Amino acid sequence: MDQQTLDFYQNRSSEWAAALPHTYSPALDSFLDRLEPGARILELGCGDGRDAQRMMARGFSVHPSDGTPAMAALASDRLGIMVPVMQFEDLNAQEAFDAVWCHASLLHVEEADLPGVLGRIHRALKTGGWHFASFKSGSGGTRDEHGRFYSYISAPKLHAAYVAAARWPHIAFDSSQGASFGGKPTIWVAVTARK
Repeated sequence: MDQQTLDFYQNRSSEWAAALPHTYSPALDSFLDRLEPGARILELGCGDGRDAQRMMARGFSVHPSDGTPAMAALASDRLGIMVPVMQFEDLNAQEAFDAVWCHASLLHVEEADLPGVLGRIHRALKTGGWHFASFKSGSGGTRDEHGRFYSYISAPKLHAAYVAAARWPHIAFDSSQGASFGGKPTIWVAVTARK
């Protein structure tokens, strides 16, 4: 994630969290239903910790992280645990997790860099492990009105990035209409993949 994007989340973390429309991601429960009870889940880009809180409430072993100290602090306060600050490129785990959850976080990665990050996620998963990520659909990386960088990538290009990163025996895409911070209409693409 580039510095200008990191600065947004560092300086406006509470405002961003207060504007979220859901208690937790609408896609979360159906993803969790795929997992065994007590499964070990890594969350990259946990924000204020609301998805991790739901995972914990359902009995999973959750390991949240975020790329900005302010967001990690919000999550730490919510969850009552120390949430580490970790950039995507710092992920070095191997065969350690049953799932990796990346709701609205990998969309800040440059398209050219995405296969490398996805390769790290693939290595961190146990065989048979599940991965979820959501992206803003579009064409070409650019900044939004708040200065945040987005890769704005189409489903076919996402598929190419996943295939370039690693072998996924199962990969599925789903599009939906939603909104972004500030209420701007946004088409979201969700990816669910299995190692």
